[in-house]
Amino acid sequence: MFAKIETTAYPPTEKPMMVWDGECGFCKFWITHWQSKSNENITFKTYQEVSGRYADIPLKEFKKASRLIETDGRIYSGPNSAYRSFLYFENPDKKWHRWYSTIKWFQKLSDHAYNFIAKHRGFMFTVTKIFFGNNPQALKPYWFLILLFGFSIIYWFT
Repeated sequence: MFAKIETTAYPPTEKPMMVWDGECGFCKFWITHWQSKSNENITFKTYQEVSGRYADIPLKEFKKASRLIETDGRIYSGPNSAYRSFLYFENPDKKWHRWYSTIKWFQKLSDHAYNFIAKHRGFMFTVTKIFFGNNPQALKPYWFLILLFGFSIIYWFT
């Protein structure tokens, strides 16, 4: 499981920075999607680019989870880095970060789901493309068609 690091002594100066694994296809897909929604309110950097700037964050922790580092030094880790980044979207979505911060079972579920995804990135990248298409800037809700097809087959055979 990833560590929840609270703060850094080396915050970004201009705007929050999302630090992610640049060698992960799943990560790249979702970061590309978030970049298209953030209206440049967040800087997106790979840990391979910036881990040297953060002497107080172990490299092994950057490898385990994404980090959203605020200009005041606060750090949001794992699923909360994603949820917190939604606040910076052109159309902010506040509920996810609020739920993570206030509902313990939602926090635990999110952390365990994030950990599962992190350990199965290749498989989850394939699932993501099946359900949402290949273009992260224009998601297609293929999951709806897949479910509709599945329910149609079940209905037909019963």
